[in-house]
Amino acid sequence: MSMDPAESYLRPDGVARMVHSDLPSMLIGGISALLLQTLHPLAMAGVAEHSNYQADPLGRLRRTANFVGTTTFGTAAEAEKAVQQVRRVHRRVTGIAPDGRPYSAGDPDLVTFIHVAEVSSFLESARRFGPRDLTLAQCDQYYDEMAPVALALGAEWVPRSVAEVDQYFRRLRPELHAGAQAFQARDWLRHGVSRRREQRAVYAVLHAAAVSLLPPWARSELGLSSPLPVDLLVDTVAVIPTSRAVSAGLRWLATPQAAAPQDGATPQNGATPQRAMVSPPSMART
Repeated sequence: MSMDPAESYLRPDGVARMVHSDLPSMLIGGISALLLQTLHPLAMAGVAEHSNYQADPLGRLRRTANFVGTTTFGTAAEAEKAVQQVRRVHRRVTGIAPDGRPYSAGDPDLVTFIHVAEVSSFLESARRFGPRDLTLAQCDQYYDEMAPVALALGAEWVPRSVAEVDQYFRRLRPELHAGAQAFQARDWLRHGVSRRREQRAVYAVLHAAAVSLLPPWARSELGLSSPLPVDLLVDTVAVIPTSRAVSAGLRWLATPQAAAPQDGATPQNGATPQRAMVSPPSMART
């Protein structure tokens, strides 16, 4: 983790590092971002036709996490290298979507959409399921800090505040809808990659939390909604409290336990050994 402001790609004391350092909310936000991204027909066509997310989901997750971790916690040189690698991949991702329109992963407008869907999901998850409250000023600062990543990837403009993000989605809303490829990705994301019963149970909670972050129109497009009052009731009474409890447990599990005293020695002042903090890059790599 780069702590030198002169070398770091993002500010070491910035909001982006604070948001991205919390593993549970980043997992939830990541699932929500993927669901939201399926609603752009051109973005979904690129994923469906050029990604092996179903055959190698963990590999794709690892590559994405490494990119987010490097651009968040790395040096400017490390981040620029990661950006150039992504841009090389994007140059190969071109084709014709099912609706007949050509697409390219390097299209500046598409880069903007993928970026906004991702960071808005990360931020909303941090606000709802993270360990700390975020002020409106901190939320605006988060978008502003993350903007250079999208611009480096080829975007020509990105929103830099909560208000601009809201306006962006309202303007883009008529272009977003679910097609056959989106429903296939939705179903795959619903089941996840877990095999053991306890893993499936935890993933089900994370998925429900991710769905709760989606705007009502996005839930409706993906067939993941009930009538609005029912969604609000279920989210408020069941999904959000359960997800916060699971997040707290995952946060505790992701933190290495301090070494136990040797030879039965009692900790100083009789204190109970505490769990040490985990560095954010380790969680990003996970």
